[in-house]
Order: sequence, then structure tokens, then C-alpha cells
Amino acid sequence: MQDEPNLPAPYQPHAGLMAAFDACRMIAILRGVTPADAVAHGHALYDAGFRIVEVPLNSPQPLDSIAALRAALPADALVGAGTVLTPARVLDVKQAGGNLIVMPHADLDVIVAAKREGLACVPGVATPTEAFAALKHGADGLKMFPAEQLGPAVLKAWRAVFPVQVPLLPVGGIQPDNMGPFLAAGASGFGLGSALYKPGQDAAATRSHADAFVNGWRIALKGVKR
Repeated sequence: MQDEPNLPAPYQPHAGLMAAFDACRMIAILRGVTPADAVAHGHALYDAGFRIVEVPLNSPQPLDSIAALRAALPADALVGAGTVLTPARVLDVKQAGGNLIVMPHADLDVIVAAKREGLACVPGVATPTEAFAALKHGADGLKMFPAEQLGPAVLKAWRAVFPVQVPLLPVGGIQPDNMGPFLAAGASGFGLGSALYKPGQDAAATRSHADAFVNGWRIALKGVKR
């Protein structure tokens, strides 16, 4: 019988992140959204069941969008920023009302800054070395990026050495009809980008795409034996 893998330090994930994650295990990425449109898309996602919304910082006026979403969405929704590249930007996000930091990489200084400010943090990782270092410095979950390159086989190998309570979240190329192999390999959830939202689409399209992902998740989960 194989022993359960142990983490290098006590793992105490952000309570707000885990509560939102339990409600819906998919993170909506609104890359390119504008402050004028953010709330409509946020409501569309929330009504479809999503509880975590990320506005990447390379979007137009991202902090204004984060502030608008935080003011508009119910308290059980987690709102934050993606593409956070420096510790200084962590404080900017917090001041805008965000409570989640997502990154494409595993900059340990950004992770430490996020945890110091009481924010949830999900860094991007592409190797187990990066992943364990991120967890040691306080990461709440791991964004496996890019998922197209890593694939289900790598995810399955990772799951053998990372405790089940650590969220492994493939991001990149996820579609409503390709989640099954990742879930079977041990994915905890997903980050959803352009297949969910593209700049310029209306909120009705976002709701339609969100519904498709929720349905795809349910179908994929039925085929997975856990």
C-alpha cells in the first residue's frame, strides 16, 4: 500500500478559495474585459454557477474591473487578478478589493507577498520542483500551465506525488469536451480562458459558454472513477 505523499510544510489553504472551489471547480479568466463590461459578464458567470473570477492584469484598466466585480457579486464569489508578475502588484489588487492572485509562473516573492496580505494564491508551475517550492512558500493551489504541453499523462504522474488535498488546475486549451482525460488523471478543476470568454463578446455568449462548461464538467465527472 502506497503511503500518502507529504508536503514539505503544513498545508493550510485559503478558506475563501476552498469554499468557492467547492461550489464550482472552474476559474473564469476574463482576459481583455473592460470595466464597462465586467459586471455583466460577472453576473452571467455567477448565474451559471461559477464562483471564482480572474481579471488578468494585462487587460484594460484591470483594477477598475476587479473593483466593479467585487462590488457587484455576492460575498461567496472570489474575485482576483491573473498575470500578477511582481509583489507590488499584489497590494494594488488587494486595494482594488481582490482576494485572489494568479500567476503564469512561480515567482516565490509574489507568493509570499500574496500570503502576507491574506490573499489566496495560485501560481503557474510546469515542473514538480517549481510546484513543491510554491507550496512551501504558501501557494494554495497549482496552476498547471500550459496544459496543452503538460497533458493528462504528466498530470497523472504529478498526482502520484502531490497529496489529494492540493488543487491541481490545468490551464490552457481546456474545452467543454476535453476535461474527461484530465479529470481521470487527477485534475481538481480547471482555469478557463478564451473558450469561455473573448474580448468583445456579449454577456449572453459568456453565459452560453459557461453553461456548456458546467454541462461538460458534469458529463466528464460521470465517466471518472475516484
